[in-house]
Amino acid sequence: MAKKISETLVIVRSGGDLATGVVQKLWRVGFKVLILEIARPLTIRRTVALSEAVRNGECQVEDLTAVKISTTEECETVWQSGRIPVLVDGSALSIERLKPDVVVDAIIAKRNIGTFKEMAPVVIALGPGFKAPEDVDVVIETLRGHYLGQLIRNGRPQVNTGIPGVLGGKSTERVVHAPCDGIVQHVATLGQQVEKGQLLFYVDEVPVYSPLKGTLRGLISQNQIIRKGLKCADVDPRPVDEVDCHTISDKARALGGAVLEAVLLVGKEKEVF
Repeated sequence: MAKKISETLVIVRSGGDLATGVVQKLWRVGFKVLILEIARPLTIRRTVALSEAVRNGECQVEDLTAVKISTTEECETVWQSGRIPVLVDGSALSIERLKPDVVVDAIIAKRNIGTFKEMAPVVIALGPGFKAPEDVDVVIETLRGHYLGQLIRNGRPQVNTGIPGVLGGKSTERVVHAPCDGIVQHVATLGQQVEKGQLLFYVDEVPVYSPLKGTLRGLISQNQIIRKGLKCADVDPRPVDEVDCHTISDKARALGGAVLEAVLLVGKEKEVF
């Protein structure tokens, strides 16, 4: 027998900034949403990511409030309070126990790190690394451009280019990668206006400087242990009045709408709800 949307459990793997756009769309229409995260999230756009609940216990992004839970038994109480539970479960072991109706892989790892079609009646994945219908029911295109948000039911999304989207005429230049292994110590703060060459943070004793003048829109969390080459900051070169560090991005909203469409489409076909 088909379920009501309000009775339908959707597990979203990741609470990053793009995943938060997905969660918002699903939560607003009434799905029960549970976020699964890793113990030390690597999110850089932390002001718009529900993954921050892992570090802070609770966080808010727009109309969403997320709460870190320790056990799946706490989910119902959190839902009843109008909030979204976040569970540290990077390996997604709780999926087998909870038997969700829908699983969404929103990790955007550019590869499949453990999501498969048998996890739930409806399984959706974002970005490269997945093939439909072999791995999942639908893959969502995440590359900016004409096909952003496209539902792929037979095939793969575009190959990962490794090149960040263009903002203010800048692409790779605006992204900061870790110069070495180590622990992050902040100097600048998220949302701050920075100059080219300004000190942003240290990785152990190694200073890391801003590659551009602009808004520090992304910065990995304080005391995070990172590896050389990890993306750990993002400077937006656009005029300050065009940058908003506190609301969900256009890309995240587009992907959220695409996931909602995919969930409803496949869920209807399979008579899940």
